[in-house]
Parts: sequence; C-alpha cells; structure tokens
Amino acid sequence: MDSQPKESWIETINQFRRPSVITMLFLGFSAGLPILLVFSSLSIWLMEVGVKKSSVTFFSWAALAYSFKFIWAPLVDRFPLPILSGLLGRRRSWIIFSQLFIITALLGMAFTGPRSLESSLTVMALFTVLLGFFSATQDIVIDAYRIESDSADMQALLSSTYMIGYRVGMLLAGAGALFLATAFGAVEGQPYNYSAWMWTYIVMAASMLVGVGTVLVVKEPNVDRTDEHYWANSDYARFLILFLIGASVFASSFFGGVQSFKGVEEVLGQGLGKNLGGFVFECLRFGGSVLVAVLVVKFLIKLQMVKRKMVDDIYVEPIKDFFTRYGQVTALILLSLIGLYRISDIVLGVISNVFYVDLGFTKNEIGTVVKTFGLFMSILGALIGGVFTVRYGVIRMLWWGAILSAGTNLLFLLLSQMGHSLPMFYLVISADNLAAGLASAAFIAFLSSLTNVSFTATQYAIFSSLMTLMPKVIGGYSGTISTAIGYNGFFLLTTLMGLPVLFLVWLAGRYLELKEHKKTPEKVRDSGVPANA
Repeated sequence: MDSQPKESWIETINQFRRPSVITMLFLGFSAGLPILLVFSSLSIWLMEVGVKKSSVTFFSWAALAYSFKFIWAPLVDRFPLPILSGLLGRRRSWIIFSQLFIITALLGMAFTGPRSLESSLTVMALFTVLLGFFSATQDIVIDAYRIESDSADMQALLSSTYMIGYRVGMLLAGAGALFLATAFGAVEGQPYNYSAWMWTYIVMAASMLVGVGTVLVVKEPNVDRTDEHYWANSDYARFLILFLIGASVFASSFFGGVQSFKGVEEVLGQGLGKNLGGFVFECLRFGGSVLVAVLVVKFLIKLQMVKRKMVDDIYVEPIKDFFTRYGQVTALILLSLIGLYRISDIVLGVISNVFYVDLGFTKNEIGTVVKTFGLFMSILGALIGGVFTVRYGVIRMLWWGAILSAGTNLLFLLLSQMGHSLPMFYLVISADNLAAGLASAAFIAFLSSLTNVSFTATQYAIFSSLMTLMPKVIGGYSGTISTAIGYNGFFLLTTLMGLPVLFLVWLAGRYLELKEHKKTPEKVRDSGVPANA
C-alpha cells in the first residue's frame, strides 16, 4: 500500500520551480517539434504540390526510426562524441549533436522541396529520413537526460513538464506550420506556392534553437559511472562502422528486395485475405531483413572486426542487467505491463478520427475540439498526473490511470449512440485527454524507475519501443474489427482490454520490488513504490 504523502500541496506544486523540471519543458518542446514535420505537415505540403498519395505515404517511413530507436540506443548510451563529449558531457553533447542535424535536415527539406510537380523528391526524401533518424536519436538522449538529471521521486514532475513541452512543440509543428504556410501565401484554391512552405520549414528550423540554447545553459547530469567499461576510441570507431554496415544491409534488404517477393505477398493475400496476408508478408519481410543483417554482422564479428566482449557489453549487458535485478518472473511481468499499459487508448485512437467523421462532425469541429481543446486537456492531465504521482505514489496513480484510460472508452460508446452531439463531443474529448495525460505522466515515471543508470538510454529506449509495439499492431486492425462488430462493440472491447492491465498493475504494486537509483528504502516507500517484493 502507498503511504500518505509528507509534503503539503503547496510544497509539491513549488517543485515545478526546480531548474531540472523547467529544463524538461524546453527539451520537451525540442523533442515534440520534429515529428509532425515528418507526418501531417509534410503530407499536406506534398499533397498541395500534387504528389500522389502513394508517394506521400512513403515519406512517413522516415518516422519508423521512432519505433526502432532501441537498435542504436546502446551506441548513444556508450559512444563518446569526439570533442563535443569533452566540452559538454555525454548527454548534452548527443542532444546538441542531434539538434544540429535536425536543423540541417529541416533546412535541407526547405531548400530542396518540390518547386513543381515535375521536381525530383529524392533529395528531399533523404533529408526527411535524416530528420526522422536524428529526431528519434534526440528522444533517446533526452529520455536519458531526464532520468539522470534528478532523483527518482522527481520523475513524475519531470515527465509532466516534458509532456507539456512536447505537446506545445507538436502544436507549433502541426497547426502552427499550417498557419505559417497560409500566412506566407499557401492559400487553398490558389496555385502552389513553394516559397510559402520553404519559409515555414525555415521557421521550424529556427524554432529548434530553443532546444540548442537550453542544452548550452543547463548542466550535465552528475552520474556515477565508475562501474562502466570504457573502450578505446578505435574500438568505438570500428563498432560504429559495424553498426552502419548492419543498418545498410537491413535497409537494402527491406526496401530493395520487396519486388522480388511480390509473388509471396499475392499468395498470402489469396490464402489469408488481403489485410491479414499483407500484415503477415510485412512481418516476414521485416524478419527476413533483420535476419540477413544479423548474419552479416555476426560474420564480421567472427572476422574480429570488433571485439565480441564489446558487443556483449553494449547490447547484451543492458538486457541481462534488467533480468538480473528483478529476476526472470518479475522482469517478464514488468515487460508485460509495459507492453499492455497503453493498449486501450492507443487501439481506440487509431480509428477515432474515422469515427468522428462517420458521426458527421466537420473538419473544423474535429480540429477545434480534438486538436486544440484536446491538447489543453492533455496538458492539464499531465500536470495533475505529475502532482498526484509525487504525492500518492507511482503504483497508485498507475492504477487510476489504467482505470480512467479504459473507462473513458465507454464514453465513446455513449457518443456513438447519441450521434452528432457537440456538447457530448467536448465531454468525451475532455475525459479522454485528461485520463491519457494523467496515465502517461505516471507511466513515464514508472518506466524511469526501472532503468539502471549504467544503461539509462538503452533500457528506456527498449521500454518506450515495447510500450507502443503491441497496441500499434492491434490498432492496425481496428478498422477491420470495428466494421465486423460495430462501433459499440469495438469501444466495449477496448474497455475490456484494460482489465489485464489492472491485474498487472496490482501484481506490480503487491509483489514487485522496484529498485530505484539514488533512493533509500524509506524514500521508495514514501513514493508509493514497494520497498520489498
């Protein structure tokens, strides 16, 4: 059971004035800005010039970096950047390194963007991939910086201000970018205006200077790394070359070999149906590409291109450490909770916009209620979640976050029965975003508590990737499921998906020992995390 808080409400709220908490507001802004410049804003730009929808969607592949960032997170965790690491420290050097490449990518997209329908998109696509890769890399390092910059009992507040900054960054890159493009001359119904989008992306690049300035004025986290194994610069260089070779082999196999196996996709489509067959084919395609890359890398390791001990130290030890600290059974329960905690709201979120349109809500109504009003409600939820988690503990707020995230899905069922009701629409979006913000603040603090400072970036990248993997896979079938059982059945189903989560949270609160770094057992009990398994 969680103990009662010792701080007053005023003392808890005053913690928002701590430099580490304020820092995460600005770093969150820097992290939230790039993602919509790969997705929605870029899509509108390309559609405006007349690029085919099939080509537009290819650009979204650049954001796959967010889903697979755990692959190169160990490099970011351990690899020292020449000169920069000595000047700024490990975390700040990687953050500013990523930010400079993000700015370069945005400027590259601005100056190589299509001037007409006949313009080549190849160079712009390369800059888009660069943007996606370094945006994901920045996420890796900022997550590590957040965890290491303050004590574990402050992670909820750090997470809440990070989420607020992240949402503001997304707002600027989404609605803000569209507003700027219109102001610069990209007006609907008029001829395509390249310069309007060019200047919009230049402004977005300039906005990244907020993050650069923040990194330059804050301090490097003070973390004890005496137990960490250090390698020679030549070893790091060879390992980096090995990683680049493996990544190149995977990319060439995944993207270059698709035409060779079109027949397999057609056979699977005929036997399993178009949707399921396509999904199985993509899984096989991805798995095959990974296998080819792994075999090439293992062959090069066997040729002693890099030391096997270094590979184990960078990739194997973070996973081994997690299972050693918690034990195999406990670790599997934790990973199950991580993989399922967000399942109710993510699966529903995939189909939500289609649902709103089917109910007859206009684009303006959806934009006003969901994109604008909903944003402020999620920010409020993050603030509430951060404060309540500090006062009442991680486990208790994980419980309430799981209940609210699943329970608010029933409001969508009521909205489905009421039809086009704007007051009900506001109520549903209010409750849904408040619950999501509260649950996310508690959950990020929970994930942070599971990491070991010796492998901060690697372990958190694995957790955050696992967090969305299963929900996104199931979410891909949300359209098929909702068509088969109707919206009412679908919303009830997503609510029931939250029941296993409640059971796993109960297990975590009752049986799991969460050993948070830099905390005594007494402090662990004060935060609401059990001190003993």
